[in-house]
Amino acid sequence: MRGSYLRMKLHCLDRKFFHSSPSLAPIQLPSPMETHLWYVIPSEVKSKALLNQFLDILSPCEKENVFQMRGEEPRKRALLARALVRTTIARYQINSQVSPRSLRFRKNIHGKPELEWQFSDHWLSPPLHFNISHTSSLVACGVTVNSQIGIDVEEKNRTIKHNILSFARRYFSKDEVQFLADILDPEIQRQEFVKLWTLKEAYVKALGKGFSGAPFKTFTIRYNGGGGVNPLENLNCEAQEIVVDTSDEPIELTNNWQFELLELAGSHYAAICMENNFSSEGKRTVPVKLTVWKTIPFLEEECVSGTDAVKTISGSK
Repeated sequence: MRGSYLRMKLHCLDRKFFHSSPSLAPIQLPSPMETHLWYVIPSEVKSKALLNQFLDILSPCEKENVFQMRGEEPRKRALLARALVRTTIARYQINSQVSPRSLRFRKNIHGKPELEWQFSDHWLSPPLHFNISHTSSLVACGVTVNSQIGIDVEEKNRTIKHNILSFARRYFSKDEVQFLADILDPEIQRQEFVKLWTLKEAYVKALGKGFSGAPFKTFTIRYNGGGGVNPLENLNCEAQEIVVDTSDEPIELTNNWQFELLELAGSHYAAICMENNFSSEGKRTVPVKLTVWKTIPFLEEECVSGTDAVKTISGSK
């Protein structure tokens, strides 16, 4: 039967559930210039019953997209991505209790998913924004209020099939290519390439345009406080503000965005780009508060901010 998740042949491992029935701990909405980041490790989700619960909260279209994925693991990641978005948003104390299944989404002209609230005469929808990213080994969802957000996660040990500099010349700006060319250590060069890619992905996703709408070559990621981009491993990184310079006309795109670059779960780089609504008031940088949770929806959640699971590489302080 196509609608059954048994087609995915996921193995069930007995595990003690933290909750006897599906539930989501309520969370207050983020404050201005605050980002909430939730992530799940797919390999830690082993219960077939729990995966079926995730499937049950998806829309028919989302279910169809899951089943169209080729291979058991890609289907599982697609399911976790959609379930993480729905359960994360449903946690927030928006207007009494919100069911994950009841949430509706739309896409902008560039394909970025957005919430589509069901309006009523006595309720005004909150300006809540979210973005999601995943690799084969981690799925993450970022949430803000009043600020557009883009996130990207990449495995720290991501391999580059092509020559790094040749690959960078196809997608990166001249300054970024020169920055990478100046790094003699091949491993550090690879790490810095992955960090730059992660930051650039987060930026174009925050713009809501994606790669096609904002080609990587049209802007440069820099670490403020130096004469250009520098290997972050060799700097007092947390003091370095990440900024973006663009070759396009709209100058405001360079002023209204703040970045955070993290090491997540000891295995991934995570970049967060969020709109800085205070820049119009003459403030170049407003400190960003970041709270990070590791979760398995309906089962457990743990705030990991301030632990070894979340290490700031660079960004605003």
